[in-house]
Amino acid sequence: MLRVSNVRKVFESSRGTYIALDGVSLTISDGEFLCLLGPSGCGKSTLLNILAGFEPVTAGAVTSGDVPITGAGRERVMFFQDAGSALLPWLTVEENVRFGLRVRKIPKADWQPIIDKYLRMTGLDTHRTKFPSELSGGMRQRLQIARALAVEPEVLLMDEPFGALDAMTRRHMHAILLDIWQRTGKTIVFVTHDIAEAISLADRIGVMSFGPRSVITRLIDIDLPRPRDLTNPKVAVLYNEIEALLAPDLARVAAQS
Repeated sequence: MLRVSNVRKVFESSRGTYIALDGVSLTISDGEFLCLLGPSGCGKSTLLNILAGFEPVTAGAVTSGDVPITGAGRERVMFFQDAGSALLPWLTVEENVRFGLRVRKIPKADWQPIIDKYLRMTGLDTHRTKFPSELSGGMRQRLQIARALAVEPEVLLMDEPFGALDAMTRRHMHAILLDIWQRTGKTIVFVTHDIAEAISLADRIGVMSFGPRSVITRLIDIDLPRPRDLTNPKVAVLYNEIEALLAPDLARVAAQS
């Protein structure tokens, strides 16, 4: 379980003080798929960085299994939108996964079965000798996922990982990610500003307000069977409800830009 308790995050710079988060509380259960949803500037990535241990809190507390998160931990792995920058371009697909095992000091005798397992799971088994530059955007994201799963984290933290992909590839990646999530039982916290993407993926959606002083304004349970048909009338009702929640903040974003 991940628990965020009344978290406040303040950034200080030469331009002054910016209060990014102010009183955010959230509990994420083991094996849950949670999406954090909101417009750019609502603190989604800041909250994800705090969960990863990359950013300290100014006030409040964040715990993993009742243990305070005070830095990066091997039980949590972060994913970014640009998979290319996260991969090592001079290593092949298989070597990228092997590198993660070496860094985590997993016994060498265990490497090959683990590599084979996760390359098969992500559909990259026949591409193991290719370099990242020879892969499509979706395949690079699958490689990022395979490398992360190989070190057996408990939590996957994903910061708009499919934002740079075309619509068709994104839908394909949704199906792959959901299949991996259901097969592994990992906890996933997924940041997005796309309402349809959040509805397609999440058990729950945490809607965040536009900053400064961002908070989670609403937690919405998505009680719909998977795979989810976005033409389902129930999805349309849910989409409109979330869009109405976001409308005032989207208007503020438009006014500022």
